[in-house]
Amino acid sequence: MLKHEVALAILDVNMPGMDGFELAELMRGSPRTAHVPIIFLTATAQDASRTFRGYEAGAVDFLYKPFDSRILNSKVDVFIQMERQKQQLATQLATVQQLLDSNEMLMAVLGHDLRTPLSAVIASAEYLARFVKDENVANIGTRIKSSGMRMVCMVDQLLNLARLCGGRVTLQPRAVELMTLARNIIEEYEARVGKGCMFLLPQGDTLLQGDGDLLSQVLSNLIGNALQHGHEGSAIQVRLEGREEDVCIIVQNAGEIPSDVMPTIFAPYRSGRRQSDSSGLGLGLYITREIAQMHGGDVKAYFTADTGTRFEVTLPRVPRPHSGDRPDMAQPFRLS
Repeated sequence: MLKHEVALAILDVNMPGMDGFELAELMRGSPRTAHVPIIFLTATAQDASRTFRGYEAGAVDFLYKPFDSRILNSKVDVFIQMERQKQQLATQLATVQQLLDSNEMLMAVLGHDLRTPLSAVIASAEYLARFVKDENVANIGTRIKSSGMRMVCMVDQLLNLARLCGGRVTLQPRAVELMTLARNIIEEYEARVGKGCMFLLPQGDTLLQGDGDLLSQVLSNLIGNALQHGHEGSAIQVRLEGREEDVCIIVQNAGEIPSDVMPTIFAPYRSGRRQSDSSGLGLGLYITREIAQMHGGDVKAYFTADTGTRFEVTLPRVPRPHSGDRPDMAQPFRLS
């Protein structure tokens, strides 16, 4: 057993020198054989104490002689099939882990290699938009810059998705002031789109324990989503409501979520619009929900004709495990 793979050990209880119970105890003492199932055979009359000792030693069954060979063969076949399935699962797990590692490495390489030319494209486009007097050329520069920024966002989303799928994202909780995070994110967006359309409305204590980098991404995803899908020029409200046990982030705008999109809005590769109208990868809301649930919170979406679109992220003051159901993620997905 120390040299070969064993699916099942059939031990006679009464053996010279070392009985079956002692051999079972030796097996349990070795990591290689500790999980090998054991069937004990014995000609001794049935005794509850001996039977209990057998199961305590790791037996999965106890057969008394004379035994029916057909029954024993059937039991052996079951354990052989179980061992084969275990080996297949181990192989599949190793393959899946290798694919996840390859995906993450691919995304990291793409992220690094794409960012350099994208930065040059965006900088050149901004130069055209600012300093070239020809209005047509300036407009082209603005469009190139907008497309380049969208590509940067897509690269970031793919990298984040690869890390989430590979289990590489871990919480590093510390004291986080959400109002400060929200103000910084809003200022970043205002530098791109101008001031006057985003309003921060804090209420109560917005200090909590969380991963500041991940929560910044939640705010950035929701505000960016509101800018992209909201009505042009409409106001975007970012409300922070500090409550006794949690803090709620509410991002509201005048955008519209179609009724057929709402049930799967947090699924990966979807977006706040129909697929034919989507201009992005549809990963921002999925990543937002993953981060919220990593903190033990959740995110919900609402739409009414009167109030527009509203996303609410509820975060506990201290991160806790989340055990909510996720019906829209019943089927696994992979990176291709």
